[in-house]
Amino acid sequence: MDTPFRVTLLGSGMPSPDPLRFGPATLIEAGSQKIMVDAGRGATMRLLQLGIPIGSIDLLLLTHFHSDHVVGLPDIWLTGWLGGKFGRRSLPMRVLGPPGTVHLTHHLEKAFGADIAIRMADEHLPPQGARIDAAEFERDGVIHDREGLRITCFEVDHGDKIKPAFGYRFDYRGKSAVLSGDTRYCENLIAHADRVDLLVHEVAMVRPASMEIERIRRVIGHHSTPADAARVFAKCAPKLAVYNHLVLIDDGESGPPTAQDLIDATRQDYDGAFVVGEDLMAFCP
Repeated sequence: MDTPFRVTLLGSGMPSPDPLRFGPATLIEAGSQKIMVDAGRGATMRLLQLGIPIGSIDLLLLTHFHSDHVVGLPDIWLTGWLGGKFGRRSLPMRVLGPPGTVHLTHHLEKAFGADIAIRMADEHLPPQGARIDAAEFERDGVIHDREGLRITCFEVDHGDKIKPAFGYRFDYRGKSAVLSGDTRYCENLIAHADRVDLLVHEVAMVRPASMEIERIRRVIGHHSTPADAARVFAKCAPKLAVYNHLVLIDDGESGPPTAQDLIDATRQDYDGAFVVGEDLMAFCP
């Protein structure tokens, strides 16, 4: 039986609450290893829907520190520690990300200190399971190499003031997948995603008239438009490209762009295989 290599979109949405698109989070399964990238709103619910115990996540990777990418971290951590088939983590949760990761997790441990103490005394939960084992990287390079899975981090461009910001490449048994993280058009991403089997890429879109609104123009300037993404796809030539973290902005008058709008805009510059991602979509590179 083949060892699975699977990428599942746990959340494909943006900061605005949306019951159909939860916050940014992606699950990578490689053999027995389960890796999550980011922990947006509702990630625990999606894991439950997949029948994957929250406490079974081996490693959580962070791309950057915008709240929509990390707001679900306490839920993954503490709910994964509780009893019941959905939790039962007895060892520290491993979290790896750019500089700032240790600071974030240290203060989460302090913020939830009372809850942790109460549950250990009242429910006799294992103390080690309530710890976070956090580490950081500062530059591009291999950050994980175990049981055939190699993970490489690489810096991306999410805007002049939004640093650090990283993407990840996963190589497993001759197959490859790249997650762009939040980024504008980025040559470093293209270099790491060249001829990749699966490229999961963010995208942002707004109706043309809305670009006259300064706050919307600023948001779009931190992301990749369909035209930007199409240029990346054309240069990387992935076997399959998938749109994720859909930043489809509603200006309050004409409504947000649709998935078909994304498709039409991308097809103007790219004729390769791509799909608009939705929560719980799974891909085997």
